[in-house]
Order: sequence, then structure tokens, then C-alpha cells
Amino acid sequence: MSTQSFPGQQVGDFTIHAISDGYLNASLDFLANIDASEATKMQRDAGEPSPSAVHINCYVLRKAGRTILIDGGAGGFKQWGGRLKDNLLLAGIEPASIDTILLTHAHPDHVGGLLNANGHSAFPHAELLVNAREIQFWQDDANLARASERARGNFQIARRVFEGYRDRLRPFSDGEVLPGIRAMPLPGHTEGHTGYIVESRERSLLVWGDIVHFPHIQIQRPDVTIAFDQDPSLAAATRSRLLDLVSAEKLMIAGMHLGEPGFARIERSQGEYRLRYEREA
Repeated sequence: MSTQSFPGQQVGDFTIHAISDGYLNASLDFLANIDASEATKMQRDAGEPSPSAVHINCYVLRKAGRTILIDGGAGGFKQWGGRLKDNLLLAGIEPASIDTILLTHAHPDHVGGLLNANGHSAFPHAELLVNAREIQFWQDDANLARASERARGNFQIARRVFEGYRDRLRPFSDGEVLPGIRAMPLPGHTEGHTGYIVESRERSLLVWGDIVHFPHIQIQRPDVTIAFDQDPSLAAATRSRLLDLVSAEKLMIAGMHLGEPGFARIERSQGEYRLRYEREA
């Protein structure tokens, strides 16, 4: 069977590929600490033809017979994304071959693709690993009662996913979640928003989840937050801290809302951060 090539990197014994789920549209008016016209200009200057388009990445890691998926895309929720399953098949990956799913957080564009049209698990043999704080937040009826009308739908989707994987749902706290993969708390965007540090044979990579939604804006302007952040000030502080870390350590990053190249490094020059996409290893 012929397969399509997707952006990939080799991190020691791990082979990692960025698998696109497609795009969603988020108004630039959702951004805070920046005027929408300035945000549009930054997007245009960066060569983005559709300034409000947000790309959705998922990542597949393979090592020693294991196939691990990080996040499940939007699955067509609100007509967002929905390309993950087809792209996995194009990459030669059957959904039934995925044995583990790591979740960065439970927003719809990350969990919508974990259930099929019948509401059953789209990855029938996969264990779902989720930060315990993330599960607790979405399962808390008091949080649901305080939520806006828009956000209540997010609770319903998260709960359906957790229920769909209830026999294979494994909460974790910090530290190593799988051999060579360590959870990194990145709070602010959601209660249990989590990145994953992949380490093997002195090479490493950080899958940083939703540290940015508009990378050309929020990497240059870490103070810019988005309406989807549960705690905007904490999200901005986490982003600034992480940009310092990954630029100083020259750590390769992967992110759910980076562009289709999927992998990048952050460079700092004269006090400003810049995104540089990484070529395939």
C-alpha cells in the first residue's frame, strides 16, 4: 500500500509525525492585549493568507512496537478539522493500531475526533491518558454551573469522551507517563493543560499543546491571550516562561496550532522571540 509522507522527526528511538486534522476559524477579536487590525497585519506579514485560520495538529509517536497518538483533533465539530482519520490512513496508520492516546487538554478541537459518529471510541484499542486535574475540572458540576452557554457545550463533549473511554481512561499526575515521555504541567489555558517531553538517547522534543493558537502573533507577543484561555494571565505567564526555556535550551517544539510543518524551534534576538520551522530530520 502506498502511503503519503507527513512531517516527521526522529528523537532517539522515537519516530514522530505531525498529522493534520485541518483548520478551524477563530475571530481575531477573540484575542486580548492586541487590536484586531494589528493582529491581522501580523498574520499578513507572516504570509498567512487567511488571518483567522487556526491549524490543528495531532502527533503520532512510534517506538518499539507502540503507536501513540497525542490529541484527537476536532473530528468535524462545528465543521472544524475532521481530517485526522483520513490522514492517519494516508500515513499507513490504522486507528485500531493506536494503543495509547495522550491528551494535552479536553477542549473540543482536541477530543472531538476521539469519538466516531455513533458516539463510540474512534480508537478501539487505545488507553486514554489524561492529567487528573483536567478530568476533575470537566467532571465538576459546580464548574459546569458557572460556565457560559458556549462553554457548557465543551463540558458535554469532554464528558462524552471520558465516558466513551471509561474502561480505558487513566488519570496521571506529573512525571513520566510512558517510558521516555514525561508530562509537563502548563497551566492557564485549562486547569490541567499538559505538555509532553519526549526524550531518547540524548535527544528531546516538547509537545506543548495550546501554548499558542496564532503562533506568528503570540510568540512575538506572549502577552496576547485568547478567549479560550480559562485563566488568561496564568496562560500568558506560562507562555513567557516556556518561551524563555525552549529558546535558551534550543529545544525542538511541536504544537497543536503550529502550521502544517509541525515542528519548530524558538529563537530569541534583541529581546524578541521568533518562530523557525524545523526541516524533517
